[in-house]
Amino acid sequence: MDPSAIMSTLNGFVWGPVMLALLVGTGAFLTVRLGFLQILQLPRALRLVFSRSRTAVGEGDISPFQALTTALAATIGTGNIAGVATAIYLGGPGAIFWMWICALVGMATKYAEAVLAVKYRHLLPDGSMQGGPMRYIAEGLGLKWLGWLFALFGSVAAFGIGSMVQSNSVAVALTATWGIPPVGTGIVLAVLTGVVIIGGIRRIGKVTEKLVPVMGIAYVLGALVILALNASALPGAFALIFSHAFAPAAASGGFAGAAVSAAVRFGVARGVFSNEAGLGSAPIAHAAARTNSPVRQGLIAMTGVFFDTVIVCSMTALVILSTGAWTSGETSSALTYLAFESALPGPGGLIVTIGIAIFAYSTMIGWAYYGEECIEYLFGLRARTPYRYLFCLLIAVGAFQKVGFVWDFSDTMNGAMAIPNLIGLLGLSGVVVATTREAFANPEELL
Repeated sequence: MDPSAIMSTLNGFVWGPVMLALLVGTGAFLTVRLGFLQILQLPRALRLVFSRSRTAVGEGDISPFQALTTALAATIGTGNIAGVATAIYLGGPGAIFWMWICALVGMATKYAEAVLAVKYRHLLPDGSMQGGPMRYIAEGLGLKWLGWLFALFGSVAAFGIGSMVQSNSVAVALTATWGIPPVGTGIVLAVLTGVVIIGGIRRIGKVTEKLVPVMGIAYVLGALVILALNASALPGAFALIFSHAFAPAAASGGFAGAAVSAAVRFGVARGVFSNEAGLGSAPIAHAAARTNSPVRQGLIAMTGVFFDTVIVCSMTALVILSTGAWTSGETSSALTYLAFESALPGPGGLIVTIGIAIFAYSTMIGWAYYGEECIEYLFGLRARTPYRYLFCLLIAVGAFQKVGFVWDFSDTMNGAMAIPNLIGLLGLSGVVVATTREAFANPEELL
């Protein structure tokens, strides 16, 4: 059987109704237990991100702000450009609504992940800090085998979502725009990634705190210009999103049509791929933050979902819908490129092409660290260097792979690592609630 067909079948099983219910259900459960903290405390969380708290002192390798930008570097990637377009192509405009719902409950999930990551982190022999689901599952729940399983899935998942998917998307975009051979794209990306990750989390943090704000603001500003030019079409775009969230989207132009079940499935799947809430990846970065407060870092962490999905993904979706490009029959990054270019000939396509390249590069940097921490947990510090070389090699290899196979592989690995993490979050939800109440009873801890 064709490997692509096998991976597609496996992906359909992993991302079936049970997984979607577990992801959204865990977020909803945490939302209720935490008293809708992600909504009520969002203003405070945003103030923490942009205040001097970013230089907070405590154990750790990088500042709280650098931990956030490292996590955002890994999440603001091709999922924001290619992933959103794919969700619309496969699930119709209604998929965006379910992406938003996924983000809303995902903020509570991301908060809980970061709280537990800081609470159960450990100092490694080389003086660096390590934390994440492998630690809080093994030590908080006492299920060492499940923590080991998460680390195994995480180290492999990094090769898909953090390596091959990113280089593949960049290669496709650069070949289509400027005719650059995939082999050149793959080699350059591999070298540029290697230069940064060899310096470890401290160098990664220094790069991401500068790269992430610049790239995110530039992309959003470009999208806002297009939306301003198409302001009259925005009400219709929102109408499409809300109407097709609960009703099938009929075939139109090159769009084949989509059932409500497809809107839910692909909206949630691409939402998770975009903001990674529930996967257990981001808490690995937040565990490295210099902080004495798990709750403060949790509040900072949950803003990552807000920035990634509510702002960046929404910009992409609204441009695609308001320009009418969603009925063209194009998918992935080609659809986003068409939407931006049709609204802003010349600069529009450039925004997408450069955006994909920079977003993908930052994602590679972030996920290289995630995979490295997982492999260290499994085999110790000696496994770090070989893993880095293999990661960079697969960046180059990913530029040649079929798009469908690469995306399915990534989705499958995401689902595999999410399962033990969600079990850990549910089992330790009481710890999260108790830690949160204790922190809010002592407000000076959150300053």
